[in-house]
Amino acid sequence: VTGKIPVKAINEMWFLENLNKGEKKFFNIVKRSYDIILALLIFIITCVFWPIIALLIKTASKGPVFITMKRVGKNNKEFKMFKFRSMKEENNDRSMTVKNDSRITKFGSFLRKTRIDEIPQVLNILKGDMSFVGPRPERPELIRNLEKQISFYKERTLIKPGATGWDQISGEYHSPSHEDTLKKLQYDLFYIKNRSIYLDLSIMLKTISTVLSRKGI
Repeated sequence: VTGKIPVKAINEMWFLENLNKGEKKFFNIVKRSYDIILALLIFIITCVFWPIIALLIKTASKGPVFITMKRVGKNNKEFKMFKFRSMKEENNDRSMTVKNDSRITKFGSFLRKTRIDEIPQVLNILKGDMSFVGPRPERPELIRNLEKQISFYKERTLIKPGATGWDQISGEYHSPSHEDTLKKLQYDLFYIKNRSIYLDLSIMLKTISTVLSRKGI
């Protein structure tokens, strides 16, 4: 089992078969239920620390506590994804970060390494923009560009994007190259076909293990 589905192995009928609403109705109800319960739990447990995090962000550099980033959600609907700010405001141009990026503050580096900067995404999950598990939410301009280059790339937006996902825990490093983007899509297609409560639980447990071991996701 590779955990990937080659793009050349699918067609339009594949999506009709694997996105059958009747077949996945129970799963979708359960998934939305545990998304809400887990998001509320995380918010309740962590909200007491948000003022402290906010103070440390403000101390590290001037600017807002939160940033919003345009992302594409289910059915190509755009939404604003929330994160704690980890960069200097004057250099926060939303371009891709690189290793040892000078725009990232010292406290911001800690937030990123521990994934604390992503905790505000529970608000997106409560709103229904995202799920805990799903394809990585991408920028609108990136999706518009890639859907012209890669067959069926747009179809990954037929389900909600996730805070973590099958691709993110694959253990492979993916650059922004065409070849690696195609690999990521193959992982997303595998998740779309095989999504289940068991697979979601496995992905979430692997994500927790990865975060605790300080490995990248």
